[in-house]
Amino acid sequence: MLKRIVLATAAVAALSASPVKAEETTTILNASYDISRELFAAITPKFVEHWKATTGKDAKVDLSFAGTSRQAQDIIQGKKVDTVTFNQVTDIEILAKRGLVKSDWQQAFPNNSSPYYSTTAFLVRKGNPKNIRNWDDLVRDDVKVVFPNPKTSGNARYSYLGAWLYANEAFKGDDAKTKEFVGKLLRNVVNFPTGGRAATVAFAQNQQGDALLTFESEVINIARSAEYASYGFEVVVPPVSVLAEFPVAVVDKVADARGSRKLATDYLNYQYTKEIQELLTTFNYRVHHPEVVEAVKGQYAPVRTIDPTKVLGTWDEIQEKHFATNGIVDELLAQRR
Repeated sequence: MLKRIVLATAAVAALSASPVKAEETTTILNASYDISRELFAAITPKFVEHWKATTGKDAKVDLSFAGTSRQAQDIIQGKKVDTVTFNQVTDIEILAKRGLVKSDWQQAFPNNSSPYYSTTAFLVRKGNPKNIRNWDDLVRDDVKVVFPNPKTSGNARYSYLGAWLYANEAFKGDDAKTKEFVGKLLRNVVNFPTGGRAATVAFAQNQQGDALLTFESEVINIARSAEYASYGFEVVVPPVSVLAEFPVAVVDKVADARGSRKLATDYLNYQYTKEIQELLTTFNYRVHHPEVVEAVKGQYAPVRTIDPTKVLGTWDEIQEKHFATNGIVDELLAQRR
């Protein structure tokens, strides 16, 4: 009898460790940025249909939304996320440094693992009463601004970097004048919510500020939405702004443990297909697929985008100098008090 119990226990242990069972995983969790709810609510059902059509199997993709820095910290603390579709490279780099994502993650998918991109633009009130046209208008004494906290939101980091890159050009690389300019902008911020969706609510519903800074795609989506149509919001795309890439990655440690790598990889690859690249343009993101780019070339305002890494160093250097504890952002935010 004892021998039978030992054998049965061994059989159960072998089954629980079986890689075959792990490979049958049909559910993944994707963590994304705060304002991407509608986008991924549209992408995900299409992917599930695509997966069924190509593999004959059912799949489920669960979705999680928050500021990407918060998402990254949740993953570090043990949240079982299979894929990330973020709006900030540094938040995936943090995962890579913790061994959750491979160090060469940007080579895993095309365009530095960025299926689409955007830039920072401004949403202003009907008639643009403060005549806000460019970054320098945002530092005027009569202008108040809303955007998320750069310490918690990838969206806000691009707004911050857009202002910094503009000032860096205007002041010919003078760091002191650039810092003073960005400090003035931060002092003009009337609300620093943790994520982009809360910033929209503060500006649009609570009537705070004269301009909302966020991704061009979100600015256009808000202005054209039925929810806010009566407000008459207007879109302002400054002539020079920041290149905002939207990086994606498989969370390798989780995907390998759960046996979800194929499903996770296909989910991210699907975002590069012509069908989804076309869908992305309906949400006013800029894309890479050449046929789609040609088809929508008149859809977007002209803007010269600046890649932060071409001017300010690597993302690690940008993170350390600007966003790390006791970095420039902390210094400038302290001056608001």
